[in-house]
Amino acid sequence: MIAFMQIAEIALSIALIAVVLVQNKNVSLNLSSMSGGMGSVTKRWGEKLLHNTTIFLGSLFILNSLLLFVMS
Repeated sequence: MIAFMQIAEIALSIALIAVVLVQNKNVSLNLSSMSGGMGSVTKRWGEKLLHNTTIFLGSLFILNSLLLFVMS
């Protein structure tokens, strides 16, 4: 069981890295460019899918890591 979880850990880490690298790199966290009249920014279906996939894979990665820690 531990060997399967270790392989899953490697697969999850590779998938998580790939999904993060595919995401749009033009997003900045510059708070000075945000103005009050900017309105709400919505994600398109591709961006939303990548965002949700990143959250899902990250959650699975953390859960798998914790289970591996507890089992070993």
